[in-house]
This record gives sequence, structure tokens and C-alpha cells, in this order.
Amino acid sequence: MREFSGKFGSINGEGTHAGELAVFLRFRGCNLNCGFCDTKWANAADAPATEESAEELVEYVRQTGVQNVTLTGGEPLLQLTGSLVKKLHDEGRFVQIETNGTLPAPEEWHIDWITCSPKTDRIMLERIDELKVLYVNSSQDMSRYAALTPRVRCLQPCDTGYADRNRQLLREATDYCLSHPEWRLSLQTHKIINIK
Repeated sequence: MREFSGKFGSINGEGTHAGELAVFLRFRGCNLNCGFCDTKWANAADAPATEESAEELVEYVRQTGVQNVTLTGGEPLLQLTGSLVKKLHDEGRFVQIETNGTLPAPEEWHIDWITCSPKTDRIMLERIDELKVLYVNSSQDMSRYAALTPRVRCLQPCDTGYADRNRQLLREATDYCLSHPEWRLSLQTHKIINIK
């Protein structure tokens, strides 16, 4: 049994897969405590959660008819198992995970797409398909990601909850991408169009 703070179908709002329909399975709990986390509510000890088996989750995904499954959190690798990934693959689903990268994602699980949104310098992943870095200020050391070899690099302005500050971060992140073409600008489009 795994603890979940939510499962829902929506449009993927961030990164390379923005705009694609997806089923989100939001695992409860995280091994970090980031001040800027936009899902901190899901990690609190008293947060509402359900316990669900792999079979129940696969049945939920099957009923949606959606092909893309995004495993997120909190930190999904605290609870994810290879057997759940296999069961989703057996149903013909594309399995994407968004992780902070501090725990390994075994290659034998055959996760289709690994998005690493690092919050520390400790990256334990053997493979990163998409590196999604939160842009928090102009003094941020982007060189710390130079040794990583993702297929795609995305820079996403942090949502501070303050419109003026958000506009400033968006301008700065845009300028950074314009002068560093290996980076793509990622926006939280689900917030822009006001969906979950």
C-alpha cells in the first residue's frame, strides 16, 4: 500500500510535456522541506491521504483512458516500486516521474521519462531526461548543473505568490534562456489557465 495525497486527470502544465493530457498520481511525503514548495500541503503529517494498492491505482488509470501517467509528490521515489511501473506499462501507459533526484530510480524499472527538479547538489539518478530547474534569483549558480547530461534543460521561474516578484523572475529567467540557448523556458501553464 502506498500513501497518496491526490490522483486526478488534467493537462500537464510544466516542462517538456506541457499541454499533454495526463493522469497525476501524487505520492504523499518528501525527504526535503523546501520553503518554496508549491505542494507543501501534501507533505504535512496531517495532510489528507489515501492508501492504495498498485492494482487500485492501475484500475483508476485504466478508467480515465489517459495514456500518460505522471508520478509526482512530494517525492515519489520514497514509495514507488518497480512493480507499479510494470503494471502501468502492461496497460500500455507512458510513465513519467518528477523527482528531486536525491533517490535512485533503478534503470530496470524502465521509467519512460525522468524529470529531475533538483533542490540540492546531491543527484542520485543514473539518467535524467529532463532537468527542470526552479529559477529563484539572479545570483543563482547555474554552473552547478553543467555536469548533468539531460536530454532537455528547462528553467522555470519560481512562483512566489507575489505578482511583481513573479514578473521579475519571469523576465530574468527569459533573459537567461535567451543568452543560454541550451535552456528552455518552462512556465506553469496550469496556473495560467487556472486548472489543477
